[in-house]
Amino acid sequence: MRKIIHVDMDAFYASIEQRDHPEYRGKPLAVGRAAERGVVAAASYEARKRGVYSAMPSLSALARCPDIIFAPARFDVYREVSSQIREIFLEYTDLVEPLSLDEAYLDVTDNKFGIRSATLIAEEIRGRIKNVTRLTASAGVSINKFLAKVASDYNKPDGMFVIPPNEAERFTETLKIEQFWGVGRVTAKKMHEFGIHTGSDLKRFGEAELIRLFGKTGRMYYLFSRGIDYREVTQERVRKSLGAENTFLSDSCDWDELVKRLWGITQETWRRISKSCFFGRTVTLKIKYANFCDVTKRKTFSKPVEDMNVFWRVARELLSSIKFDEDNKIRLMGLTVSNADEQEGGNHGFRQLLLDFEEDKKT
Repeated sequence: MRKIIHVDMDAFYASIEQRDHPEYRGKPLAVGRAAERGVVAAASYEARKRGVYSAMPSLSALARCPDIIFAPARFDVYREVSSQIREIFLEYTDLVEPLSLDEAYLDVTDNKFGIRSATLIAEEIRGRIKNVTRLTASAGVSINKFLAKVASDYNKPDGMFVIPPNEAERFTETLKIEQFWGVGRVTAKKMHEFGIHTGSDLKRFGEAELIRLFGKTGRMYYLFSRGIDYREVTQERVRKSLGAENTFLSDSCDWDELVKRLWGITQETWRRISKSCFFGRTVTLKIKYANFCDVTKRKTFSKPVEDMNVFWRVARELLSSIKFDEDNKIRLMGLTVSNADEQEGGNHGFRQLLLDFEEDKKT
């Protein structure tokens, strides 16, 4: 039986800004730009209480919280602090799997200090992070990655939650289906249509039936509903790409509607980019038509794109190059960034465009 910890920093970017700027402390703060097409990269807990969250348009944040403070992102500082935290993790175990700059899984089953209690290790790590960085972290402790990640959200901020082995299955029965890893908005809606609202509801379905309804991820849902997760904590791998996509509830060929949907996908993709500090030079738009044919368009720049406004402009340009009409309605859109400059960290500013659109690639 494994001992897994999921450590998640509390409002990481915003907390660093409040740490370094005393005038921001105790006030609603958003990391980002208060521009027409700006997006909130992170929000302080004071801002969250006013309804401001990451990936929200900056103008919406201002509408909900007129006195909110916007601080420009300092990704070099965030990366430096993340490295400090990573060094603390590695003092306890080499089995560290970063998910982004501010969260990671740790397998402490066999740790460097021979400590038998994962709970004690998690408390020590949280204390070490606070002493070194003056920031708080929350942690979840359990027997697998799925449960540990869910647990880390329970006592935020600056808290810890433990799911013992004998409570794992009963705990998953109480979860809302939206709390399950891999269940997004579209999948949750489909599950609701089948009367699945909680882990207990999901548990009533057999493995074969879930695979029939949800494809290969159906087996994952079957296991998770029973508190089972066989995924191992793996040491850091080189990320090649990052993105988000959305399958629409209804196919569309209306330009205004497609732009609206693309904007939502762009926000989510940029949220993931900012969270992971993964800035690539290539932006790719993927389209799937109602007949399930795929088309991709991409643009490549000489330097990684670090500006949300540039990213959104490129996404719109890519969409404008796509053919769609009543006979070619779109059912899915996705945005991906790739081609990061690994030698230089992939974190440089936008530069002159090198390549134009590639030809359509259809499958």
